[in-house]
Formats: sequence, C-alpha cells, structure tokens
Amino acid sequence: MTATSENNKRIARNTLYLYVRMFIMMAVGLFTSRVVLDALGATDYGINNVVGGVIVLFSFLNAALTSATQRFLNFYMGRGDSERVNTVFSMSMNLYLVLSVLIIVLGETVGLWFLNTYLNIPPERMWAARWVYQLTIVQFVVNMLRIPYNASIIAYERMDFYAYASLIDVVAKLAVCYLLYVTPLDRLITYAAFYTLIPILISAVYMSYCHRHFPTTHYRRVWDPTLFREILGYSGWQFLNGASNVASAQGLNIILNMFHGVTLNAAAGVASQVSAHVYGFVSNFQVAFQPQIVKTYAAGQTADFHSLVYRASKFSYFLILVLMIPLMFTLDKILSIWLVEVPAYTLEFCQLILVYQAIDAVKEPWGCGVNATGKIKTVKIFASTTKFMSLPLAYMVLFMGMLPWSMWVVKIAINIVDLVFLIIYVKYSLKIPIRDSLRNVLIPVAIVTVLAIPVPLLLRLYVPGFWPNLLSVAFISFGVTCLLVVYIGLTSAERNAIVGLLAKKLPFIKKRQ
Repeated sequence: MTATSENNKRIARNTLYLYVRMFIMMAVGLFTSRVVLDALGATDYGINNVVGGVIVLFSFLNAALTSATQRFLNFYMGRGDSERVNTVFSMSMNLYLVLSVLIIVLGETVGLWFLNTYLNIPPERMWAARWVYQLTIVQFVVNMLRIPYNASIIAYERMDFYAYASLIDVVAKLAVCYLLYVTPLDRLITYAAFYTLIPILISAVYMSYCHRHFPTTHYRRVWDPTLFREILGYSGWQFLNGASNVASAQGLNIILNMFHGVTLNAAAGVASQVSAHVYGFVSNFQVAFQPQIVKTYAAGQTADFHSLVYRASKFSYFLILVLMIPLMFTLDKILSIWLVEVPAYTLEFCQLILVYQAIDAVKEPWGCGVNATGKIKTVKIFASTTKFMSLPLAYMVLFMGMLPWSMWVVKIAINIVDLVFLIIYVKYSLKIPIRDSLRNVLIPVAIVTVLAIPVPLLLRLYVPGFWPNLLSVAFISFGVTCLLVVYIGLTSAERNAIVGLLAKKLPFIKKRQ
C-alpha cells in the first residue's frame, strides 16, 4: 500500500470520526440555540453575543501561538523527532501561561473600560453584562490553556477522541437548557456561569487523555532559545493575521451594535450559529487533512503535497456547496420553524455569511500549504491588511444609511480579493502554476455552482404550499448538487477512489471499473 493511499484512508477515517462528533454537536447546538434565545429573550441574547465578543477581541494574542503549536508539532512528527515534539509542547505551555496573565490584565483594564464606555447596553442590564464579561474571561483562559492538548490530539490524528468527548459537552449543554427554565436566578448570568464550567470539565478530560496516550504531552521545564525564536518568528505573523480575523469578526459585531443596538446583535448571533454548524462540515474535513499537508511537506513529498492541496481545496468547497444551495432557498422557512421569534435581518445575515464561508473553504487548504513552509510573512501581511480594511468600510456603509447586511457584502468583496492574491502567491511559494489552480480547483467549482442554482430556483418559484415547497427544494436541490459534484466536479480517479472507499464499508456498493 502506497503512502498516499494510506494518508487518504487516514484522512477519510478521521473525517468520519469528526463528522460523527459534528452531527451530535450540530443537533444539540440547533436545539440549544432555539431554547437559549427563547429563554433569554432577544435583548439578553444580544448582550451575551456582544459582551462575549469584547473578550474575544483578545483572542488574537493566543491564535498566533495556536497555529504555531500545531504547525511545529506536525512538522517534527513528519521528521520523526519525538524529543523535539515534546519540546514544542512544553515551550507552548510556557508561552500560554504567560499569555494567560496578560489576558487577565488586559481584560480587567482595557476590556472592562470598553464595556462600560462604548457598548450600547440597556442600563438596567449593565450589571448582568459585567458578570457575563468576567465569566467570559475565565472561560477564555481555560480554553486557551487547553490548546496545546488539542493541538497534540490533532497532530496525532486521534479524531475518534473528539467524537467520544463531545458526549460530555452535549449532556452538559442540554442540562444548561433545562436549568434556564427552572432557575430562580438571573437567566443570563446562570447561562454564562454554566458555560464557563463546561470548558473546565472538558479541559480536564482532554488533559487526562493526552497524559495517558502521548508521552510528548508530559510537560517538562525546558527553555530552548532557538525554538523560541522559531515559534515567535512564525507566530509573529500569525499574531497579525489573528488580530485582523478577530477585528473583522467581532469588530463588525460592535459596529452593528453602535448603529442598531443589541436586537441586531441577536440576529448576528443566530446567523453565526447557523454558519458555524454548516461550516462544521468543512472544518472537520480540514482538521483531518491539515496534519497530512504539513507532514508531507516536511517529508519532502512534493507531488503528494501538491495533490493533497488541490483535493482538499476542491472537496472543502463541495462539502459546503451541497448544504449551501438548499439552505439559500429554504432558510426563511427553516428559521420560522426553528425559532420562536426570528430577529430582523437574520435571513440576510445567514445567506451572506454562507457565501463568505464558501470562499473561505476554497482558500483554507492553500493557506495551510503556505503555513507548512513556514514562510508566511507576505501572505499574512496582505490578508491582515485587507481584513482590517473591512472595519472602516463597514462603518462607512452603515454611516451612509445602507442596510445592515451591506457590511457583509463588503467582507465578501474583500475575501474575493484575498483569494485572488493567494492564488498568485502560491505560484511562487508552493510552485503551483495558476493554470493548475484553475484547472484542478476553480473551474470545476465554478461550473458546479452555476449548474446547481437553476433547479432550486425554479422549485422555489413554482411549487405551491409551505411544506411541499420546503421539502422539494431542500431534498431535490441537495440530490442534484451531489450528482453535479460527483459527475462534473470530480475527476474519474477521484470518483473511483470514493466509490472504492464506500465499497469497503458498504458491501452493496460495487466499484465501477
């Protein structure tokens, strides 16, 4: 069996584990989102969304080291250097401990000042907002200290653990939903408190698992100046990129709050929930392939490296497309069924976020390929600059009186510019010709997308009745899009490989010769 075949099997197996986890989390997430919005009300739900966003503004401080930890663990695993892997883990923990102190100091000074001064929160709910903010800081620090363990699990490709660990998270979140209706205490504070306890419990499980299964996650007091410089050199540019990502995501939420108040923050929160669950189909696949991209690069397997980047980019887009097409034409009906009360502009926010994430799905594998090289300065500077530009542009369009969803049109336009730049950049950094990017990825995804639109559009217009329209558009457009992906989007080799993999798992499927 070739190394490529074994890698493909491992990616498929890990993707399956992650999908099991995702389906569990998605089902619970959709249910709990509805219950939480109903229990808290639009005002408190919006407060939780925007106040939580304030502390997330500090997440760029650890996002850079998260990416660096993952990259260096995978890189030295690809080289087969276990001692170096342990050194990377221990050095990462040192940096995260220091970062925790920094987060607390900034959160209790700059962040608290911003909360009290600039956010548009009803005065009678400000005391609850401050409680939510303090609990969010605790939650953030706990999640941050868990990152080296997460990175190790992903680097060792033990994705089955996530599927099992998700059961604890599911039970805890369902318990919180019940408590919101029976607690005599303030519901918003109760919600924030229990959503702080859940990460503490999950972190303990992750740490225990890593200590038992991975000797490289046994922390030791070590200081490696050379590795320190390498991690900081890499993470410095990731730091800039992380800051721009958080500023773009949470900054837009704050700008929306400044112009329209917490009600539209509730709409943005619902839209984020929908997009997160949909993108879970893609992110789980991306988590599965990322270690292999870095390891094949570190091992010097250039042909496999390029092939993996192509397939990952195309498959990532198709995974989101088969869900995005049905949702774009049925989301108004789904929202009316799902939510007791649908906040204004929720539909438009959801649809535009899905388009934005479809572009991200294409970009991510190329970005992962660039990260594997360690030479990320140019691409991170460009991407960060464009993301920062989304803030003044979004402010400007809202200041001019344009509708709230127009700021997402700005983000989509900027994301397209980033995609074009990345295609040009990988020609030089990864030696991938533009014509190969077009032939192997962009042309197939463009053709499938254009062909997938007419069927749900016609069904939407001409099928009468709420339920007949919803079901026919959802299922027929899903089936048509899947067929287009298989017979037009994939090459014959990719199609046969998928059928062959399914044939081994499902005996009634015969591989076509």
